[in-house]
Amino acid sequence: MVDSDGRPAPPPSAGTQLRVGRLVKAHGLKGALKLELYTDNPDGRFVPGATFTLQVPDTSPWHGKPLTVREFRWMNSHPVAFFEGVDDRTAAESLVRAILWVDEAADAASEEEDAWFDHQLVGLDVRRGDASVGRVIRVEHLPAQDLLIVRTEAESEVLVPFVKAIVPVVDPAAGYVVVTPPAGLFEELVDEDPEPAASSDDSPEDPAADTDGN
Repeated sequence: MVDSDGRPAPPPSAGTQLRVGRLVKAHGLKGALKLELYTDNPDGRFVPGATFTLQVPDTSPWHGKPLTVREFRWMNSHPVAFFEGVDDRTAAESLVRAILWVDEAADAASEEEDAWFDHQLVGLDVRRGDASVGRVIRVEHLPAQDLLIVRTEAESEVLVPFVKAIVPVVDPAAGYVVVTPPAGLFEELVDEDPEPAASSDDSPEDPAADTDGN
């Protein structure tokens, strides 16, 4: 099957297909193939075991077959992949110009269960045990980790690392997250031993006042 431009049409699917790469050239003698990437996360997309649907001509021996990643690496800044069942250069050359697709629904289902969109988190109640300690007002994405910005009842902002150890429960449907923060993260800074206010009644007595005039 071909499209209106004479190219092999995308493989049929019940859902939406995402194009993630094209195999452009055999590399070496052991079945490696250079890739043209259509994804901004190749290291996450081409992990060992990842499986793709192939867009190839009907006459290709690969027509209707999936392609599974065995290894992905960078060689001289070029992305190169090895696939299951592609063990030599001849097999690799039979895949040149093939386009790799994934099913969007399957791809979404394979994502981590604790991956959330910002809009799912903003507005959630933040609970520590049975007590509410604030509300998520925004999410900040830093190179090291994500942060939940929580506005407390005292109208201060607390930066909570969005990691499983500190935010073990995220339940957008119920409208809350549970936090187990390290000591001091949500405690207000207070003077533990405030000085009592001085009063006129507490002023020390003048020893001379108790004398009988002698």
